[in-house]
Amino acid sequence: MSLDDLPSSAPERSGPEAETVVRRVGRASLPDKITRAEELRLQLADEIVRGVLPPGAALDETDIATRFKVSRTPVREALRQLAASGLVDARAHRGAVVARPSVERLTSMFEAMAELEALCAGLAAERMLPAERHRLEAVHEELRVLSYAGNPERFNEVNERFHNTIYEGSQNGYIAEITLATRARVQPFRRAQFRNLGRLAKSHAEHDRVVVAIMRGDHVGAAAAMRAHIELVRGEYELYAVSV
Repeated sequence: MSLDDLPSSAPERSGPEAETVVRRVGRASLPDKITRAEELRLQLADEIVRGVLPPGAALDETDIATRFKVSRTPVREALRQLAASGLVDARAHRGAVVARPSVERLTSMFEAMAELEALCAGLAAERMLPAERHRLEAVHEELRVLSYAGNPERFNEVNERFHNTIYEGSQNGYIAEITLATRARVQPFRRAQFRNLGRLAKSHAEHDRVVVAIMRGDHVGAAAAMRAHIELVRGEYELYAVSV
């Protein structure tokens, strides 16, 4: 079954059940705009993951600031975030250098990501408000169109909105915050796998199973579908990694 087989939105709760809904996550907690430091992090991460910046290459703050025409402050923050992903070794005695996370480290990050995303999806199935369900459907449809366009960068941008909508729909700001923080660490690897041939269409199909379960109000099904999606993302990144 696909999303097209379902009603456009789930029925609204009424009566006492409606009053048990947990406090909403404010949209301000899930920003769509990114900072200059995040922009730099993404650009440097792509170069590291693609092998343009090989392991052991020095990452001088002044050189990077000059290259991107920014101050050293966003550069320093970008390197700090990359170190959290395992892509930079920032030990003071040697300066920042390009690194690669160990298999064990990468596996641990993806396992945590899968469980957190599954938790958000399960809660969203139970708690997502009608307006949020409509927004999820709209973003899902936008990704369907983009899956034929062959633009992994644009697909990734909208994909983040898709996942943000689900985090928001969990109605639990603390869980959404932890999930976003973990995603920031895994993000370079999630972005890279979109370059695999046919990956955009596969990702949309995986999303479809998540959305169908959420629209049904199926907590267990939504969590399982999201967990499976993130596990497939990890597998796709591993395929990408051996190709570069």
